Amino acid sequence: MTDPTGTTVRVVLADDQPAVRAGLALILDATPEVEVVGEAADGRAAVRLCRSLRPDVAVLDIRMPVLDGISATRQIVAEHLADVLVLTTFDLDEYVFGALRAGAAGFLLKDTDAAGLVAAVRTVARGEGIIAPAVTRTLIGAFAATSPGPSTAGRAAVDALTPRERDVLACLGLGLSNQQTAARLSMAESTTKTHVSRILAKLELRSRVQAAILARELRLPEPAG
Repeated sequence: MTDPTGTTVRVVLADDQPAVRAGLALILDATPEVEVVGEAADGRAAVRLCRSLRPDVAVLDIRMPVLDGISATRQIVAEHLADVLVLTTFDLDEYVFGALRAGAAGFLLKDTDAAGLVAAVRTVARGEGIIAPAVTRTLIGAFAATSPGPSTAGRAAVDALTPRERDVLACLGLGLSNQQTAARLSMAESTTKTHVSRILAKLELRSRVQAAILARELRLPEPAG
């Protein structure tokens, strides 16, 4: 994964609207340490570009021709080609839920300003995903409310976590970033990142957003700190 402290974050963009795609590319290419290495007008082309270019982040629209953003996300995540940042109008429809299930690392509102776009790409490149309180908490809550809940195996897997890992998982459910979680639990941010990685591996989850949803489904208590 790209280290944003000095290494260029390589991005593939996919949107079927040329004007939107051009605007996103203009903003990102004007940003130091961010480079758009490929553009696509549909999901299938986006997957091909990710296979050949191996970007750090793929920014995908959900509604695209040939192959939609959900299917493209599923392929990109399954093949470990890039972390995916999904473009959405945030209407909480089945498309957004589908992207979550497919393993998207985060969600970007289509009306997000330039600073928000850059911050989202950099956040995903750090491996944190988008857990912005104004967006993802609402999304996580809506998803959890319509979910049938975790399976028995899922509950058992969470029970196998260490107490500290359960605290970190609970913080993910609150929509906290690694930095915020570290402050809440009085630990180093690097330690928080290690815990998140172990949680995802133990629970066999593709993204921290999925971990956050699981925490909400389980109604994990807020950690005392």
